[in-house]
Amino acid sequence: MGAGELLVVGLVLVLGLCGVLVPGVPGSWLVWAAVLWWALYDPRPLAWAVLVGASVVLLLTQVVRWTLPPRRLRASGATPRMGAYAGTGAVLGFVLLPVVGAIPGFMAGIYLHERLRLGRRAEALAALRTTMDAGGSSVLAELFACLLITAGWLVAVVWGG
Repeated sequence: MGAGELLVVGLVLVLGLCGVLVPGVPGSWLVWAAVLWWALYDPRPLAWAVLVGASVVLLLTQVVRWTLPPRRLRASGATPRMGAYAGTGAVLGFVLLPVVGAIPGFMAGIYLHERLRLGRRAEALAALRTTMDAGGSSVLAELFACLLITAGWLVAVVWGG
């Protein structure tokens, strides 16, 4: 697979990551489809292993999401800007504190958004709890899974030969 095709796969992965944060967009399916496309055009055992791993991670994520409360983020006051803060925090956390940093980064992004909006620490913490209870944990689980898959793809492309 050439550099241009890898760039397109990477862009679809980024679009999928953004899609996780936007209601109605099948972000996790875009991430899986990008890995599938890459595996079909680069049929090496490593590519197929990444595809199988991505499939397992997404299936496990769906099981986890079924156990969490349904998404009612709009009712809790969540906005697209809050999603952008949460997503940015998750990605920064994932990079700065590999893998596990996505969870506190996601929550820190929501907290920062609410702190800037509301101004007080206690109100921002209460808004964070409300958002996480209203479905933020479900979004976090899906985003975390997609970040893991994207990181696996990136490692396979860069160091897989």
